[in-house]
Amino acid sequence: MRCMVMVKATASTEAGEMPGTELLAEMTKFNEELVKAGVMLAGEGLQPSAKGARVRFSGNSRTVVDGPFAEAKELIAGFWLWQVRSLDEAIEWAKRCPNPTGVEGELEIRPVFEAEDFGEEFTPELREKEERLRAQAEVLARGKAF
Repeated sequence: MRCMVMVKATASTEAGEMPGTELLAEMTKFNEELVKAGVMLAGEGLQPSAKGARVRFSGNSRTVVDGPFAEAKELIAGFWLWQVRSLDEAIEWAKRCPNPTGVEGELEIRPVFEAEDFGEEFTPELREKEERLRAQAEVLARGKAF
């Protein structure tokens, strides 16, 4: 199963405070372990919400709201996308993670929907189209890789 592991924001991450060398080294070591184990598919830190925007939907209407956004504890400071056998395995990896903020922090783990989760509504035609789009996106991402 794939799961997204979200690093919850703090007042410090929302203020744009960067982690120190020691925490960066610890996180790099942890990421290396994830990669070697074949768990990590992606992972990035996110800029503070002050540099972001939200698009709100109401029927056919769209409204753009510029950051920053209130309630840092409800925001995301970074994420990983992991491939694991189970939620329990993801939890075990998360428990091994260095404290990503260096202070009070939290990781949230959420399974990613897979095609089979959508049932009959996700027709063979839609599945095929989705698979083609994913393959195209992967080719584009590899073309931009360093």
